[in-house]
Amino acid sequence: MSLADQPPAAALVFQTLLQHGPLSRAEVGRRTGLSPGAVTKVATPLIDDGWIAEVGRPTVERANGRPATLIAVRAERARFIGVKVTGDELIGVLADLTAQPLASRRAALGSRDVGTVVAAIARLVDQLRAAAGAAGPDGIHSIGVAISGDVDGQTGTVQYSPFLDWRRVPLAQLVESATGTPTVIENDVRALTVAEQWFGAGAGLSSFAVVTVGAGIGAGLSIGGRVVSGAHGVAGEIGHLPVGGTDRTCTCGNTGCVEAVASTHAITEQARQATGDPELTMEKAVRLAHAGDPAVRAVFARAGHAMGLALASVANLIGPERIIISGEGVASYDLFADQIRQTFADHAFGAAADCDLVVRPLPFEEWARGGAAVAAQRVFAPLK
Repeated sequence: MSLADQPPAAALVFQTLLQHGPLSRAEVGRRTGLSPGAVTKVATPLIDDGWIAEVGRPTVERANGRPATLIAVRAERARFIGVKVTGDELIGVLADLTAQPLASRRAALGSRDVGTVVAAIARLVDQLRAAAGAAGPDGIHSIGVAISGDVDGQTGTVQYSPFLDWRRVPLAQLVESATGTPTVIENDVRALTVAEQWFGAGAGLSSFAVVTVGAGIGAGLSIGGRVVSGAHGVAGEIGHLPVGGTDRTCTCGNTGCVEAVASTHAITEQARQATGDPELTMEKAVRLAHAGDPAVRAVFARAGHAMGLALASVANLIGPERIIISGEGVASYDLFADQIRQTFADHAFGAAADCDLVVRPLPFEEWARGGAAVAAQRVFAPLK
């Protein structure tokens, strides 16, 4: 039996247990607004089919002094594979129903050609199956692929991924055909946001945002407990907010975007221009800035100003409790942290300035884990 066949109340109970369990039935009712009878009605078939289970010894409910048995999600009920695709590497994680990792693997990409990448994903999936003793398609419930760009999770299509130079690629269908396993895809930042919502710095918050800084700049938005995808699969693209003050051309073809100033590639290019060194790397630019080079420090300051404007825009638009800043670019965050916070404070409106800014470095395995979490989420919250 699939959770998708259950009434909406069952999905609500399951998701509540997933994020906050183990809980008593009474506590589930308080958190969901369901009556005790409704909780029991939807919990019984979930227990019968092994999706949830009674755990531990009965506890005493403070409200009435009666013993109450806790219920929790059975993590071993299903397994999932999450894959994060970068421009030159695949990162894969095998996880259980609660997205706890069981095994991980990495594989280099020799080409960004669609067929080559799909074949590499299939090999990585086989390796993860073998690592967990889950040989064959039946050993894995589903696969979640996290990839940068304009991704339509509902149709399984990568509409546009600038770093891979892909357009209108039916990736979910291709991976499913290559692996024999149901596959979903999602924008990588939204997948990471799902992971943070379940078990990271966004757990328990009514609203938060994840902003990633690196080769690209993006944001995942969680509002009212739901990660926003947008009507057309595009949401949170703060890297393409126009901030002005520059004529640099962005990867999207426009000028004045945040990403054209503050991505790692943009910072490297600007540092090369500032120093006159066409071979300058991001690592050397960071060293020069730490050593006090005024021209390179000015590059990081401009990047920090653009990021501060972007973060203030997020705070003003959705009023999140917290903005989590992550991505490979946070390794040099100290170089523009002061400028980010100053610009944010200057442009966040009213109480939006009270938004908690948290810097959280995360390896790509966490992004892949987000892909697994998206796949698991579709079990109880399928796309319509």
